[in-house]
Amino acid sequence: MTGPEVSPSFRLVYVPGVMPDKWVRVWSERQPDVPLTLTQAPPQPAHGMLLDGEADAGLVRLPVDRTVLSAIPLYTEQTVVVVPKDHLVTAADSVTVEDLADDIVLHPLDDVLGWETLPGRPALERPATTAGAVELVAAGIGVLVVPLSLARLHHRKDLTHRPLEDAPASSVGLVWPEAATTDLVEDFIGIVRGRTVNSTRGRRPQPAQEKQTKQKKAQPGGADGGRRRQPSAGTSGRARRGTGGGTGGATAKNPRRGKPRRRS
Repeated sequence: MTGPEVSPSFRLVYVPGVMPDKWVRVWSERQPDVPLTLTQAPPQPAHGMLLDGEADAGLVRLPVDRTVLSAIPLYTEQTVVVVPKDHLVTAADSVTVEDLADDIVLHPLDDVLGWETLPGRPALERPATTAGAVELVAAGIGVLVVPLSLARLHHRKDLTHRPLEDAPASSVGLVWPEAATTDLVEDFIGIVRGRTVNSTRGRRPQPAQEKQTKQKKAQPGGADGGRRRQPSAGTSGRARRGTGGGTGGATAKNPRRGKPRRRS
């Protein structure tokens, strides 16, 4: 005796700053019988959930381990520097790394930019989180460099941000375990890529569809079943004209016919 059938579901993990709302809305319209479960997690735990099978797919920051995870890059974010509203750099529309040479640049442990060399002066210790670093910026202890989405996520009325040139950037991608590319994963890929509801790209045809396609291709003449094209109304039954202008399918008249004979 088998147990009750478990309804399918789709589990999506996403990192802070990423807004999956538009894709979730399309999913609910196309898959009303398949609930989508959302979980927000920091970058490293999000990768772990995918590897451990706790999520079917994720909207996470790249790079990821491509030996076990498949990834579709979606977009690259602008990098900004978060500063108090009275900071000197607010007088400019954008900032360079050199402009931060005299500032303490905070480097939280959950940084997603992967600096080789951090600009400015280092802080005495690294904040545990980006949220904690934002609090330090508000206290006037330093400045913080983050992707634009994180600056917006941790927005405060006493802080602002400016684009930072020549800085590393963070990319976001759709990621899933390579060994678990299910039909539901393919459906979500189609939604993220903007495919229409009738599109079959990304899925292999079902066996019945493959058989039907092969049968159509095997028929003489292709999909029309080998039917010959009928002549158009303007040419149907038209006889070939003879050289003498006759009709009705007669052969050409003898050119000597009708000429008077010479008498001897």
